[in-house]
Amino acid sequence: SGSCEVKTCWWSQPDFRVIGDYLKDKYDSASEMVVEKHRESRGWVETLRPKYNFFKAPTERDLVYYENSPNFCEPNPETGSFGTRDRICNVTSHGIDGCDLLCCGRGHNTRTEKRKEKCHCIF
Repeated sequence: SGSCEVKTCWWSQPDFRVIGDYLKDKYDSASEMVVEKHRESRGWVETLRPKYNFFKAPTERDLVYYENSPNFCEPNPETGSFGTRDRICNVTSHGIDGCDLLCCGRGHNTRTEKRKEKCHCIF
């Protein structure tokens, strides 16, 4: 009998954190674009160009946008957003639940509550 050698290759995704960090970097460096219409032999053509001439044109791998994101800090009945006013935030967090980010720079109020409850302890 002869010997057989099998080689199997497959692609695997990087760790989710790596993908998230990559997308966040792309988001942070996204280029604002404007749509320009111009006439060519086949009719009107729309192209994107950087809004500000002093920025370099994006590559195929860059993230671009042509509309600003809505302001999620303020209520918006059109989108159904209630805004972030009066939301509970975490004073010590630098993440998305932190007061600096969640309160949109408006500052925050600290409320201290004292509660007296029976703990139902058994000794």
